[in-house]
Amino acid sequence: MAMTVDLPALEQTDAAVPHVASARWSRYARPALGLALPAALALGWELVVFLGWSNGRLVPPPSRLFATIAELAKSGELSRHILATVTRVGAGFVLGVISGTILGAISGYWGLARRLLDPTVQALRAIPSLAWVPLFVLWLGIFETSKIVLIAVGVFFPIYLGVMGAILSVDRKIVEVGRVFRLSGAAMIRRILLPAVLPAYVVALRVGLGLGWMFVVAAELIGASEGLGYLLLDGQQLGKPAQILAAIVIFAILGKLTDWLIEVAASPLLRWQDAFGARGGY
Repeated sequence: MAMTVDLPALEQTDAAVPHVASARWSRYARPALGLALPAALALGWELVVFLGWSNGRLVPPPSRLFATIAELAKSGELSRHILATVTRVGAGFVLGVISGTILGAISGYWGLARRLLDPTVQALRAIPSLAWVPLFVLWLGIFETSKIVLIAVGVFFPIYLGVMGAILSVDRKIVEVGRVFRLSGAAMIRRILLPAVLPAYVVALRVGLGLGWMFVVAAELIGASEGLGYLLLDGQQLGKPAQILAAIVIFAILGKLTDWLIEVAASPLLRWQDAFGARGGY
């Protein structure tokens, strides 16, 4: 019996192999590329201090910074401070997301609620984070409640604005299609508004989380005895620049890690997008 070979199929398979290899390379190369700039800056500063061009007293080199982090980790202080800060940010983030999503959805979907709520929310949004501290101490005391509420305030505003703005920017023609098909209010929200709002909502979550990490520093000035914000303040009072920079670096790592977790969690819900950024741009 003669064997027949499907040449087009073989060519297609051979062409798919480099594509898969390229996709795997891109998957690992992109994170590595993101580390290139901070690694280059760290190595450059380490070299500057090593050559004696700077004494590294006010801005310690990475070797001294990592030694400080290792010392804090060995004593058990680092895990205690990280756990306290992450717990506060997590609780404040959840509270801010729930309240911001509900009020943003109400204001975006219902015109009367928007005219009633939005001017007040926009006025409150202009208040600096530190201005809330004495008020929350007076109302809620110096313990965990005041810290969590302050973080929730920081998270609330970008979530509220993101949800309301996304709903208001939904294409009117899509809504009209839903009305033509006589979708109920719940079906309109589930099948039309939610998919249209989701990309902007994910961006709002990421912005809100970033503000949550910033507000936790102000929150941990409220009589805190543990947390990365307390570690910053302790380093300032004791004149330890390495400890201050160590806390800043840990803030950056935790912030990037939690932001990446939101990206990973949201990516299955956004696979339907055929956007420029989905293919990595240029």
